[in-house]
Amino acid sequence: MGVTSELQMRFHKSETALFVIIAVLIALGALMYQTFAMLAPAAEALTQDDRVAQIRDIAKLLLSAGLLLGIALFFSIFFIYPMIRRQTREEGKLRAMTASLSARSQTLEQAALTDGLTGMQNRRYFDDALKEYLEEFRRIDKPVGLMILDLDHFKQVNDTHGHDMGDEVLRAVAECLKALTRYHDVVARLGGEEFAVVAPNLDNDRLVKLAERIRKAIATMPVTSGNVRLKVTASVGLAVWDGTETAEDFFRRADRMLYEAKRRGRNRVCA
Repeated sequence: MGVTSELQMRFHKSETALFVIIAVLIALGALMYQTFAMLAPAAEALTQDDRVAQIRDIAKLLLSAGLLLGIALFFSIFFIYPMIRRQTREEGKLRAMTASLSARSQTLEQAALTDGLTGMQNRRYFDDALKEYLEEFRRIDKPVGLMILDLDHFKQVNDTHGHDMGDEVLRAVAECLKALTRYHDVVARLGGEEFAVVAPNLDNDRLVKLAERIRKAIATMPVTSGNVRLKVTASVGLAVWDGTETAEDFFRRADRMLYEAKRRGRNRVCA
């Protein structure tokens, strides 16, 4: 607020100085016009004394014009130009500050929607994206598939091998999901060892095939950290949107299929 007020005050000062320069230049123009108007009578003056008097008056006008010109140059060089330079520098600093704050705001917004460990989208992004997909695909009457994955016995990984190994597992699963999904699929870590994929324009058969590829890829993917090498499996629950249910109901239906996959022995897909 203080910087803005100071800039406004200096801007008004520069305006005042500009008006002064304009007034000086107008006066200078009037003097020069008057001098020009006196030249012809001086040349036609009948007596020598009249000519001398006219020339003296012209000299005085020219001297006044020179003084006004000097004042204008003085104000321009020592007052207006430094003020404009200061204002330009401060505006440059403000633009740089604004750009920095804008970039930081975008970074913070991105961070708010991204899982810090895996670099995937987080639950907040997933919830918003799922609602938007359902709204858009309701208009074109196309299916939307939803896949929820939960790593089997992940707590044992952390308890046996430590959280560092658990983080490596999560990162490896995230990379696997990114590699096997399409660019327009929404792939997110919902929290802990749970992941989700929104797969638009996939019917039940194609969604099951995609889920099986992902399940097998995770099951055959070795995870190594130091001397520790282990394999993990995932249970997967699927649902295809019926075109009427809300995003919350749609998610709960896929979540029930996930728990059914776990109930049946894990490392399987249920739809």
